[in-house]
Amino acid sequence: MSEKIVMPPATTAGDARPNLVSKNSKLNGVVIAVVALVGLAFAGFNLFSDVADSGQVVTSYTPFVLLGLALVIALGFEFVNGFHDTANAVATVIYTHSLPPGAAILWSGLCNFSGVLLSSGVVAFGIISLLPVELILQASAGNGFAMIYALLFSAIIWNLGTWYLGLPSSSSHTLIGSIIGVGVANALNHGRSGWDGVNWDQALNVGYALLLSPVVGFTCAALLLLLMKKVIRNRQLYVSPEGKRPPPPWIRGLLILTCTGVSFAHGSNDGQKGMGLIMLILVGTMPIVYALNRSIPPEQIPRVAALAQVTEQQLMNGATPAPNGTPRDVLIQFVSSGENTPAVLPALGQMLHQINSQIRPYGSMDRIPAELVANTRNDMYLASESIRALKHAGVALPAATQENLDALKRELDNATRFIPPWVKVVVALALGLGTMVGWRRIVITVGERIGKNHLSYAQGASAELVAMTTIGAADAFGLPVSTTHVLSSGVAGTMAANRSGLQMATLRNLLIAWVLTLPVSILISALLYMLFTRL
Repeated sequence: MSEKIVMPPATTAGDARPNLVSKNSKLNGVVIAVVALVGLAFAGFNLFSDVADSGQVVTSYTPFVLLGLALVIALGFEFVNGFHDTANAVATVIYTHSLPPGAAILWSGLCNFSGVLLSSGVVAFGIISLLPVELILQASAGNGFAMIYALLFSAIIWNLGTWYLGLPSSSSHTLIGSIIGVGVANALNHGRSGWDGVNWDQALNVGYALLLSPVVGFTCAALLLLLMKKVIRNRQLYVSPEGKRPPPPWIRGLLILTCTGVSFAHGSNDGQKGMGLIMLILVGTMPIVYALNRSIPPEQIPRVAALAQVTEQQLMNGATPAPNGTPRDVLIQFVSSGENTPAVLPALGQMLHQINSQIRPYGSMDRIPAELVANTRNDMYLASESIRALKHAGVALPAATQENLDALKRELDNATRFIPPWVKVVVALALGLGTMVGWRRIVITVGERIGKNHLSYAQGASAELVAMTTIGAADAFGLPVSTTHVLSSGVAGTMAANRSGLQMATLRNLLIAWVLTLPVSILISALLYMLFTRL
């Protein structure tokens, strides 16, 4: 049986507390500001370059002003996300003295940067699909701008407020609450029930991931610590560090490795949320340039057109076509409600016919006339969402038809759900730079105020290892999870398992922030959306 360890209170070992004061804060600030300006200049250069390559004639600079403002705010969200969420990843390596604070923050920032650059983009569009489909289709209209600004301001307001109070609340929760608030407000504006304004199937999938991840973090970290105590009989791992002495080399290496993994996974998962918002902005302000993936090889277009034609014939076989002008309305209603009617399959067949006629004559995405680009993109997006909804509704189709629909959905998503490389770079910069600013408040909360005793080496390793695995798995399945909740609950789980004591005041504040984040962000974004649509 493992030896019972009595750990001294953190307050009696003040010399074990890491030095969180930077000696070169002014120089660091100047470097961060310069890199941020370089990043914005890089974004501007690529933006104008894409516009020039598209052949679009610039008749007004107003869209560029609106786009620039929205991009700065979106990157500001990622910047805040960096110092708000990533601080959780470095708290354990700092408080176990595995790395000095400066080195830990720099390394975590670089790992976040790499995670964003190597991300798949699946999470980005999973978040966006929470929005009502009619709002996504109207991204270039006035309501589209109102939606984007309401989402961003709501998320930033709540994130900054909880950061100021030192509460590790979830940026993922905040953004999802903001999206739900916009959907509810949009439905109310159109005289419908607020319940109809959200894609609840996707919301439930995301909600399950966000709700279960803290439970997984707490339970698995506690069990892992207990397993370590059974297997590894090294008393030094389970007591508070003495002074500022680093842990044994192997546990130090494990802590640095898990910090690396959590930071990379955070960049890969959370960075995609900013990418999704920026793509909404780009499609809304510059549809001719960004509505369709212009990098698709020309030889792929005839194949997509032929696939659309064959699938259309399969869907229309013996079916009565929907009345002229109604396919889009039928499919929007189907995607929003999930209720299959006899009109859905014919409407989808007609939509595929329209897509075929829009792309076949031009042979390449960049040859589609400017006046058709936005409409073609909306038809493709709606057809893809309709195929997804058919599968979710369990509509039985012949095997060949279902196979063609699945293949067509992949092609449609490739044409409409893409992220230009420069967007990944600027989001990576914003998240990485944010990691290096304002991290102290959250680090102190995680390192000192969750448990009554100083974090031990084994507790830090258990919490980080579980967080890295959980976030990485969620990213693989395209689900957004909260780095904050996974890691802070993991630390709490190790404290409970080690009988180190929990600071109930901090846990109460964390629970309050966790409970309030969704309703408050829903309320803020709904009010902002209603305000912006009336300006």
